[in-house]
Amino acid sequence: MIEFRPISISDKDVIVKRLRAENSRSADYNFGNLIMWDSRFRKHIAVVEDRLIIDIRNSRCPRLECPYYVFPVGSGALRPAIDFMKGYADQKGCSFSMRGVTEAQRTLLEKEFPGRFTFSETRNLFDYIYLAEKLSTYAGKKLHAKRNFCNRFEKNYNWDFVRLTPDLIPGCLELFDQWRVDADISADSVSDEYNAITTGFHNWDALELEGGVLRVDGEVIGFTVGERASSDTFDVHFEKALTSYSGAYAMVCREFAKQIIHDHPEVVYINREDDMGLENLRKAKLGYYPEYLLKKYTAKEK
Repeated sequence: MIEFRPISISDKDVIVKRLRAENSRSADYNFGNLIMWDSRFRKHIAVVEDRLIIDIRNSRCPRLECPYYVFPVGSGALRPAIDFMKGYADQKGCSFSMRGVTEAQRTLLEKEFPGRFTFSETRNLFDYIYLAEKLSTYAGKKLHAKRNFCNRFEKNYNWDFVRLTPDLIPGCLELFDQWRVDADISADSVSDEYNAITTGFHNWDALELEGGVLRVDGEVIGFTVGERASSDTFDVHFEKALTSYSGAYAMVCREFAKQIIHDHPEVVYINREDDMGLENLRKAKLGYYPEYLLKKYTAKEK
């Protein structure tokens, strides 16, 4: 009998195999994000043939909400996975829906199950996809403000940008403590992000994370963390910097893009994830002029 079990790092081989087969640019389908955010979005997994099933449960009210699902990633027949998810939802007395469905996945669902689902855009979950080369240089008229920020930063500060290694993690956590004092988001959101970051740091090698650290006079003033999302895309999970250093965010973004291109010459795109519906974050991400927004839908059974 196929049963759900809580997600675990020990499931890495099972999960990563199917994520690679999906080869999606979406931030929802990489191992690091699945593990790091599990304290907030409790995940249970099952495998149906060669597809990974993930149900997600709200950690703040686990008894009040039915689980929801993501698209069953992997390869091979889609119908057995959908039938399993539908049967499990029926068993729990819940409606059946999937969140974070991409355009490509929507096409597969409509082809296999014509007329069965309705699809609604979830704008707050759209991922911001950028050309890696543009972020590494800020070339072009649209990004001249970012170039100016970097030019002034380089002129005003004795700085360096280095690869994030385990010995630099304590300095990054100290910076996060400084950053969250002035964070313009809810206490719950800050706590969720702190838990995700610390989970990533504690499992750095197992999750195969990569990152960079911006320093001024040897002091950490910015850091960033990410991982490969697909064959041509790198996903940036976290990016923190002290705004008291004008241009710090632009520097972290540019220098990490350079590092990504150096380490992964096959990478074309950088996914800087969604904006969670936060107005300031949306404005900031649009200010880097994404190549496109990766649309996501909620698919509900009619």
